[in-house]
Amino acid sequence: MTQITIRRPDDWHLHLRDGNMLQAVAPETARHFERAIIMPNLVPPVVTGAQASAYRDRILATLPEGSRFEPLMTLYLTEDTDAEDLARAHADGLIKAVKLYPAGATTNSASGVKNFDTVRPVLEKMAEIGCPLCVHGEVVDDDIDIFDREAVFIDRILDPLRQATPGLRVVMEHITTAQGAAYARSGGKDLGATITTHHLVINRNAMLVGGIKPHYYCLPVAKREEHRLALRKAATSGEACYFLGTDSAPHLDGAKLSACGCAGCFTATNTLSILAEVFEQDGALDKLEGFASLNGPAFYGLPVNTGTLTLTKGDPVTYPEKIVTPEGDVTVFDPMMPLHWRVD
Repeated sequence: MTQITIRRPDDWHLHLRDGNMLQAVAPETARHFERAIIMPNLVPPVVTGAQASAYRDRILATLPEGSRFEPLMTLYLTEDTDAEDLARAHADGLIKAVKLYPAGATTNSASGVKNFDTVRPVLEKMAEIGCPLCVHGEVVDDDIDIFDREAVFIDRILDPLRQATPGLRVVMEHITTAQGAAYARSGGKDLGATITTHHLVINRNAMLVGGIKPHYYCLPVAKREEHRLALRKAATSGEACYFLGTDSAPHLDGAKLSACGCAGCFTATNTLSILAEVFEQDGALDKLEGFASLNGPAFYGLPVNTGTLTLTKGDPVTYPEKIVTPEGDVTVFDPMMPLHWRVD
């Protein structure tokens, strides 16, 4: 097969930042994606409907003329979240989900949840109105190894939370382990999981062997090869519970390469070429449309995009190494393999 046409894809987990960074990176996603769930971890975070509306306006203002890209907004869950404001924003169609960050788990998560009991009334309201909860699934306890944080979170936090809140629709964001893939598969219609592009490509060796490679440092951190293979098996399986969420996370090179480098891989530019390469390697090109274009809308109760996108196989595709911003460059994720699939 040298050409494949799919419904235009969506990205169910995306960081666009704000200001000059937003202006530089938003067109990279809008070029290939119809919609994206926008992460709310700005500084300060997006915690009210009014803030989500203003952020959406800033995103739309950066898009090229004629762009059809639709940002799907979220609220950042805090222990002070107003359940009624949340419900109004959801009823108005302003927000499509709420994001749960355990406090201290990742970039700009300091305002996240420490005591999960305090947010139970909000979660119950979300279950009542059908608003999904997108979960960054890691514990932050000092005594838990960073490579075990996801598996422990499932046992300690996520499973009890779901049992205590029947009907709550949950998206396990950016799963990185075989345990995460297995739990998502077992969860029924109210549980889904996003898988990133980079976690399908790298294991922890990419970050650590031959010297520290900051541009492969992300959170959740890449795991052992057995977990990467489990994620590829899940993504290419065709099972409806798995869908694309790139977690594309731009940081200036200066921040990535600093003594305490920021976590995140910027994959918006070349994700579709990488995915086609991965799915072809695993003999699953016929499953790419489900993963990138169909399963996410089905979980969120949204229509599938009517437009299409065609990828053609040929000579290796060249992508820019950097995206330029007024404050500095952002490095585009290097998949460490030639990419033969070009978006027409």
